[in-house]
Amino acid sequence: MITHEDILKIAKLAKLSVKETEIEQLTKDMSEIIKFADTINTAVEDKDEEFDDINNIVNAYHEDEVIKSFDKEEILKNSESVGNGCFVVKKHVNRR
Repeated sequence: MITHEDILKIAKLAKLSVKETEIEQLTKDMSEIIKFADTINTAVEDKDEEFDDINNIVNAYHEDEVIKSFDKEEILKNSESVGNGCFVVKKHVNRR
């Protein structure tokens, strides 16, 4: 159970100011959050269950396979900026 003192301690650690009128609602909200987290943490995973049907997506996982691609020179021939067999990209530095 979360107490008023816990809320004040958390607020102090987070460097937040909490009005006295907000403490009661924050206590209830934080208790509900922790209760929900406990529910998730105590959920038991069924070891016999197959997880191939997640969100109605069946067999979403497949083996990687190498397929024939385009020739590198064919890909680079339309670029204006090529160097060492790669696209040359202008460096952009965001200075504030």
